Amino acid sequence: MLRADAVCPLTTEGTTVTVTGETAAPASHFERIGGARSVQAAVELFYDRVLADPELAGYFAGVDMAGQRRHLALMLTVVLGGPNEYTGRDLASAHQPLNIPVAHYVEVGGHLTATLTQLGVPGDIITDVQAVLAQVQDQVVAGGNPAGA
Repeated sequence: MLRADAVCPLTTEGTTVTVTGETAAPASHFERIGGARSVQAAVELFYDRVLADPELAGYFAGVDMAGQRRHLALMLTVVLGGPNEYTGRDLASAHQPLNIPVAHYVEVGGHLTATLTQLGVPGDIITDVQAVLAQVQDQVVAGGNPAGA
């Protein structure tokens, strides 16, 4: 990886040419945690936690969990700065009909934070994920902003 201050002297037929390196883009959170495999591991552990929580499990009764896990993996990938391949519904359309109270939203966020912590995700990344959760809360909880508002 080249740094902004990298200088590489080259000698060609007695002439020295200096090539300065370009600044490489910093690694995304997605890359830092290990990419798609790490996201998938987080999603699996997260849903294991959520489905074991009697306060939250009912939201997933009758839900195609393989599809649900795929959707979350795609969304979490985007949140972490990975490739955007998500084509599902927006958050408000998917969640507003469920009438999710703030307490349950906070509980889900707690499970995600605990999952990322258990998997050894760096604190700065967890903080950024929590910031995104705070930003989208009104799209998810009952009485939040409907899609397109």
